Amino acid sequence: MKKTTLIVLFNLKEGISEAEYEQFAKEIDVPTVVRLQSVEAFKVFRTSGVLGSEAPAPYRYVEVIEVADLDGLFGELGSQAMQRVAAQFQAFADQPLFMMADAFAG
Repeated sequence: MKKTTLIVLFNLKEGISEAEYEQFAKEIDVPTVVRLQSVEAFKVFRTSGVLGSEAPAPYRYVEVIEVADLDGLFGELGSQAMQRVAAQFQAFADQPLFMMADAFAG
């Protein structure tokens, strides 16, 4: 099994408050995802800006999900619980960008 890191970049949809999304992330999204057999870790970050600049970061939120078994994850995503969480996430996130990454140093 090859380990993969999923990196998700996104902003919130118009009219969604940060408090509302962050409560969902803490109470539903992260606890549900980390219980999956295929996931080793899941962290959500709120960006605070671009280093050395006054500019805001292009994405307000970054999710980092350490996946031990990508095929297993795809199987687990089909569960009713994960379908509900995914639908809730999609209601918050405006065109999230899901990237797969493989560590090669460090």
